[in-house]
Amino acid sequence: MRFSERFGYKQARDSIQLESVDEALLNSLWSLLKVSIWDDISSSFNGYFISRDSNPQIYSLCEKLWLNYFKYPLDTLSPRWVEVHSQLRGYFFGCSWYEVYDFIEFCSQNYEKYQFRDHFQVACNQILEREMSAYRFVGGQIAQITEREQLEEIDKAILNSEEAVKLHLERSLQLLSDRNNPDYRNSIKESISAIESLVSIITGKKGTLGQLIKKLDEQIALHSALKTAFSSLYGFTSDENGIRHALLEQSRITFDDAKFFLVVCSAFSNYVLSKVEVSD
Repeated sequence: MRFSERFGYKQARDSIQLESVDEALLNSLWSLLKVSIWDDISSSFNGYFISRDSNPQIYSLCEKLWLNYFKYPLDTLSPRWVEVHSQLRGYFFGCSWYEVYDFIEFCSQNYEKYQFRDHFQVACNQILEREMSAYRFVGGQIAQITEREQLEEIDKAILNSEEAVKLHLERSLQLLSDRNNPDYRNSIKESISAIESLVSIITGKKGTLGQLIKKLDEQIALHSALKTAFSSLYGFTSDENGIRHALLEQSRITFDDAKFFLVVCSAFSNYVLSKVEVSD
């Protein structure tokens, strides 16, 4: 990451690709199509052609693309692979962000190679996670896993927080969205630390969140269900001495885990600040 990306605040909606596909993601998805589908083309003595006889699986996919996806006349489907490939590539790199996902989803569902679909979707999800896309293959279809409202909660919390809280939330977002070396474990730690700092500032007390949540309740009258829920959430990352270990010692912490904590902690911060404003 560049210096400005590591240490300068970048909005959550820019860090996580919602309703957008940047160049790195676009190139990666096309490369996956290449190694998973296009490279399966085989040549005959007179070159690369697609037909039911020479390349039946790719021909079947292209026929479905022409008939059901592009809705072109089938007699415009060239038998020459170089022409078909050029048309597919031109469309992919010139279409809208949502059409990129339409195309990826259609290909995943209509290429008939043995065991292709599951392997392709797993590989695609790895790319989508690495490039911080807000979308994944879920149940065979591309679904949105990050809502606009979640990103707005993160941005609002960073914008409105005290400096100490803001730094933790910014760092959590940076660790989450580092495309070269994401650190989900420490992103979760920073999210929790942001709330600890917030509660410490409001109550004027030192301690862990588990200790301070009771003080916060005395000051702004937290709803009992909310207090219990957040105490339990903190318990996932702490033992009785406040030493974080339970969730954070798992070998596989995912983007979804870290995003969940960042969103929840941001929303809690916004909620607490609104309660403080009302009580002042």
